[in-house]
Amino acid sequence: MIQAVRRSWESLSLYLPVLLMALLALGSWWLVRNAPSAPKAAQERSVGHDPDYTMVHFMVKDFDVQGRMQSEIRGDQADHYPDTDTLEIQNVDMRGYAPDGAKTTATAKKGISNSDASEVQLWGNAVVVRQPLPPKSAMQFEGEFLHAWTQEERVKSHLPVVLTQGKDRFTADQLDYDNVSRVVQMQGRVRGVLEPGR
Repeated sequence: MIQAVRRSWESLSLYLPVLLMALLALGSWWLVRNAPSAPKAAQERSVGHDPDYTMVHFMVKDFDVQGRMQSEIRGDQADHYPDTDTLEIQNVDMRGYAPDGAKTTATAKKGISNSDASEVQLWGNAVVVRQPLPPKSAMQFEGEFLHAWTQEERVKSHLPVVLTQGKDRFTADQLDYDNVSRVVQMQGRVRGVLEPGR
């Protein structure tokens, strides 16, 4: 009888790992079947034109990898709109610094900038001044609306503008200025005063 029990135990011990694996597989199957389902992906809600954050009396500075300041934006209030990824700024004051040392400033009652400040629209007493290194004189654009592309170094307006460089002054109904190609296109009633050089 002891022999029979021992043989039964040995037979059982041979199949014990297989039985344990079968029990573990059954337990895993049961857990997966009864586990709660993963939450369904949240349906994207339509994003309205509402600001997701607001800054009051702020200043934002941007630096390059060497630590040199590239741009600085100040204003009384700024609202960020996530649907267009734009920043609307009241009483905007911007400064940009080119690698060659030239400085560009822009001021207006209202400004709209894209996320990296490479495109800026200015409304209300808009003034953009590009101050190159001497001996070149500063170039100033004034108007009720100016559209500036900072990286492309362009200024455009579909409204009347005044362009001043040194003692030279031009007025036009529309303007398209490209600093890279050094081309100014003026349309409409264009008037200019050129002062002779010394």
